[in-house]
Amino acid sequence: MRKIRRTRATVAAALITLALSVAACSSNPPELAPPPSPPAEPSSANAADGVTTPAQAFGPACQQLPQNGVPGSAVKMASMPVAAAAKTNPLLSQLDLAVQKAGLVDTLNQAKSATVFAPYDDAFANLKQQLGPDRFNALLADKNSLADILKYHVVVKRYDRAALTQARSVTTLQGGSLMIKDDGDTMDITDNADQTAHVLCGNLPTANATVFLIDKVLLFKRLG
Repeated sequence: MRKIRRTRATVAAALITLALSVAACSSNPPELAPPPSPPAEPSSANAADGVTTPAQAFGPACQQLPQNGVPGSAVKMASMPVAAAAKTNPLLSQLDLAVQKAGLVDTLNQAKSATVFAPYDDAFANLKQQLGPDRFNALLADKNSLADILKYHVVVKRYDRAALTQARSVTTLQGGSLMIKDDGDTMDITDNADQTAHVLCGNLPTANATVFLIDKVLLFKRLG
């Protein structure tokens, strides 16, 4: 037990040094309950449902997805709940692994409506380089801290690109907020650690969520 506590303390200290908080969640299984109500957002048909079609997908990485309705393609993902869809996507293998380790597969698949900012594989490779292999692997082994990070990528409401642009800020399942900026050519997601992720392929539909592939793992600092 002492060795486990020392490992957890080492991981926490390293992350604090990087000014990133990966504070552990409650020991209870994570539930997809709505976060505190965000500021009022403009109402529109898009903001109301956020449902997209494969034809509405946008971004430079969309062409890297499988095509013609094979597993992992936008067409195939549209018929599957979001965690199951991510499992078939060749750009999201590391996210799929993290979701499994965090125990969030059923939580995501059973959500009624969500928006998911999904870091692609290179985003996890960059985080591993930033933390170092030992700290990165320790984080993957810390179920509660990993779940907290992943929940920062989930919004308990379905948004498409237009609705996100109108909202400008969204509150995540983790409780923190994300800033949205769309200049027409690129769409950026900024976390409260002041790092900005770019949307690589957005408006991807799944059966219960709209997915935006991004190039960074979003992180948060403890506020207050």
